[in-house]
Amino acid sequence: MENLILIDIGGTTIKFGIKQGPNLEVLPAKPTPKTLAEFYTCLEAVVASLKKQYPIQGVAISSPGAVDQKTGVIKGASALPYIHNFKIQAELEKRFDLPVSLENDANCAALAEMVDGAGKAVKDAIFLVIGTGVGGALVENKRIRHGAHLLAGEVGYLLLGQEMTVSQAVSPVSLAKRYNTKTGRNISGKEVFERAQAGDEVAQAEVEQAMQTLATLLYELQYSFDPELFIIGGAISKNEQLLPLLRAHLAKIKEHVEIADVMPEITVCKYHEQANLLGAAINFEHKMEA
Repeated sequence: MENLILIDIGGTTIKFGIKQGPNLEVLPAKPTPKTLAEFYTCLEAVVASLKKQYPIQGVAISSPGAVDQKTGVIKGASALPYIHNFKIQAELEKRFDLPVSLENDANCAALAEMVDGAGKAVKDAIFLVIGTGVGGALVENKRIRHGAHLLAGEVGYLLLGQEMTVSQAVSPVSLAKRYNTKTGRNISGKEVFERAQAGDEVAQAEVEQAMQTLATLLYELQYSFDPELFIIGGAISKNEQLLPLLRAHLAKIKEHVEIADVMPEITVCKYHEQANLLGAAINFEHKMEA
């Protein structure tokens, strides 16, 4: 598809891009507006400007929340309550005077990785994005599986037999909060990993617990959905310690469950900040093909 405007709606910033054939140009991001009226004004201004420069064919959007592509409604919840529970896709199509596609941000990132990223060589995968929380996407035969309630891949809600959800146990943000509460410091999740590597015993305990939970999640999902590959995204995917730590914990699980002869195949994403924009374009093309 030629000349698509790409929009990635985030809680802090909205990213923009223009895709001309295979080429992606990332444009300056803008702070996420506080109200729906300001949101419309922001997006309309960018789209109107780009329509003057290019023969635009459509607008592809990556969004938080549970996106119902049949109704054009963003269900669920996010940091932007004003985008939820009304026919926002139809409203944007009217305002832009262009076709618009909407898809969940984790699903968009997964599509990007499956088409030309870490999952290019496989058909079935589970994509996990680990950031403020833990989100994800299930991919079957290169297509997103949404589920009956648009919840497929929302692994952050799982408990795994503990009081905390997976998001609370694994997220670097939550990990940092627990460490800071215990030590009186004020450092980031990335710094907790660094302190753990340097020998800080409190940091080591927090990182070990988080990695044990994540490895257990991968194991449970392997024997529930049996994907060919797990792809991990989010800021944590840039941490060189991540895969060795996870593989060490998976090896311990294998020792404990001798009957388990298949262990999860894991890798990190190829695309980082650009994944949502690229995946939004792929979703638009899928929509046009349907």
